[in-house]
Amino acid sequence: MSRGAQVTVAGAGALGLCTALALARAGCRVTVFDPSAPEANASGVAAGMLAPALETVLDGEGERDLGIRLAARDLWPALEAVAGVRLDRSGAVAVGADAWLEGVRSGLNGLGLPGAELGRLTLEALTPGLSTALTRGMMTREDWRLDPRQALGALRAACSEAGVGFRRGVVTERDDADWLVAATGAGRELAPELSVLTPIKGHILRFEGQAAGRVSLRGEGVYAVACAGGLAVGATMEPGVGDASVDPSHGPPLRAAGAALIPGLAGADYEIFAGVRAATPDGLPLVGASREPGVLLAAGARRNGWLLAPLAAQVIAACVAGRDPGPYAARLDPGRR
Repeated sequence: MSRGAQVTVAGAGALGLCTALALARAGCRVTVFDPSAPEANASGVAAGMLAPALETVLDGEGERDLGIRLAARDLWPALEAVAGVRLDRSGAVAVGADAWLEGVRSGLNGLGLPGAELGRLTLEALTPGLSTALTRGMMTREDWRLDPRQALGALRAACSEAGVGFRRGVVTERDDADWLVAATGAGRELAPELSVLTPIKGHILRFEGQAAGRVSLRGEGVYAVACAGGLAVGATMEPGVGDASVDPSHGPPLRAAGAALIPGLAGADYEIFAGVRAATPDGLPLVGASREPGVLLAAGARRNGWLLAPLAAQVIAACVAGRDPGPYAARLDPGRR
């Protein structure tokens, strides 16, 4: 890569900002375009879980791509040092019915990941207000978390310090840039490979001032994790829906699901947010060169955008530099079948 290569990045979410920072630190002249206000994109609405273990176990993805998820997570401490993104390595605890917990335990064991069974007293110490019906849990320290709003702000500040420019707007073509990186959601026409992406809308609740506990809490179809100033509970999954407007009707059932974990939420006030992510058929993002000349893709991470962002940035920076993109590039290649 010649120093000073001009790169346009479309999208200022986790994937776009991590990629922009990696490219700027490598000497590129980078401009990021996004039509949304900072923190208004899907990355800002997310829960911020960096969860290679439980996402693999609970989402039924199997162990094929566990190595990718773990490798991506292990790149985050460097961003913590460089950009000031604050990581919480306290871990995550799955709670639920005995049969479901047994599935979590066997899933972790099958992946060769350590997990510890917790009794009621330990659960109470880790999670204030936990339902008395939940008497045991499975804990993994493999899963971390970050606060999305803090992380977006820190990454944006680090990008600006590295010389990245920001513009409000939608990119429709590469123009005079040497490279265009499409770090967008579904429905963008920057590259033919993006046509495989499906939008998935999700709602999440935030309870201001609610005690969040010391770990991320994962239940059957619901999670409760710390967020700035309180607790986040999520999330709905609406495949094929690309409208990011909030539907208030999703609030009460989502609060009820959260109250099954923490009964005090049943009468608590909340704010409801909605975001739209993009997903590929196999659940992994499109990262690498498009068939469109000069276009690179970092899109379609489904609900693992925060987890996979540093790895996507590493692959894109290697592509621009003409270097070996690493052992996971083939699995993430936009042209894979």
